[in-house]
Amino acid sequence: MKSKNLLVERVQTGVRIEKRLLKVLRALADYRNLSLGDLLEGIVLHAFEGKCPFEAETLSRIRELKKFFDLDLDAASSHKLREQSPENTKKRSKKR
Repeated sequence: MKSKNLLVERVQTGVRIEKRLLKVLRALADYRNLSLGDLLEGIVLHAFEGKCPFEAETLSRIRELKKFFDLDLDAASSHKLREQSPENTKKRSKKR
C-alpha cells in the first residue's frame, strides 16, 4: 500500500481492559507520540497479518513499562483472565 492517507470512519467504544495493561498501553502511546486509539489500531492491524508491531527498542521499553506498572501478564494469560466481582474489588481497595 502506498503512503497516502486513508480516510476511515472511527467510532467511540466502551472497551473494558485490565487496569495495568491499560497503563502500559497509555505510557507506550505517549512514548511513541501516538493516541491510544492509533496505537491499538496499529497493534491490531499488525496482528491480523501475523506481524510483530514493535521493533527491538520498543519491546525493550515495553518490558520496562511492564515492570514499572507491575504487569505480570503474558500471552498465555489472555484466555485465563476473569474479572473480579465488585465485592472483591471493594475489599481490595480498602486494604491499600
